[in-house]
Amino acid sequence: MAAGEPRAVLVTGGSRGIGRAVARAFAAAGDRVAVHWGASQRDAEETLAGVPGSGHVLVQADLADAAEVVRMVDDAAAALGGLDVLVNNAGVFTASPPATTPFDAWQRTWEQTLAVNLLAAAHATHRAVPHLRAAGGGAVVNVSSRGAFRGEPDNPAYGASKAGLNAFGQSMAVALAPFGISVATVAPGFVETDMARETLDGPRGDDVRAQSPFGRVARPEEVAAAVLWLASPEARFASGTIVDVNGASYLRS
Repeated sequence: MAAGEPRAVLVTGGSRGIGRAVARAFAAAGDRVAVHWGASQRDAEETLAGVPGSGHVLVQADLADAAEVVRMVDDAAAALGGLDVLVNNAGVFTASPPATTPFDAWQRTWEQTLAVNLLAAAHATHRAVPHLRAAGGGAVVNVSSRGAFRGEPDNPAYGASKAGLNAFGQSMAVALAPFGISVATVAPGFVETDMARETLDGPRGDDVRAQSPFGRVARPEEVAAAVLWLASPEARFASGTIVDVNGASYLRS
């Protein structure tokens, strides 16, 4: 890809929340975006309608199905004429406190969470590699969570999946650098999204906002800005980085 040309970008979970903000950020930068959706076509269509520019497309896949993940990446590359950036943003969060969750529900939560949050990102990245190499290099950006570091006692599957995503991203950073592909990760804390709405609007909302010295949680656009930078050619040497976007609500050494 020549400097200044629009990039072809695939954003998983792009129909709402952080993914929607990421899609808009890339589109505003002049790129063409494939917005992935899983269950809500209406949300995806609303996202597409609000994305600036032209040449954007929708791609659908159940990310718990490896074959659909592979098809989704190929569909996006075919529709966009290639692939320069993959953003592994999609994720699920299902509460499953170990002391009170029946084993059947516990097992389902772990299987679904790992399938969507970790395995889908791994499969999408693997399938994206030949497309990224054909483009002369590119970037993969994973969206993780501060829960990978501080723990998620009410949803250990989520915390474990994000910790795995961090390790996966760093492994890929080393493995794919010889092909001109950078791999980096953004780890947000609480973000103003539909996923967090119940908590933020509930009795714990004030306590959650107080976790940050800013007295609030992140806006999706703030996470998107970090993703956009990590995917830029100027950030190639930040490959392997995990960038915290949590308003100093959790500090790690």
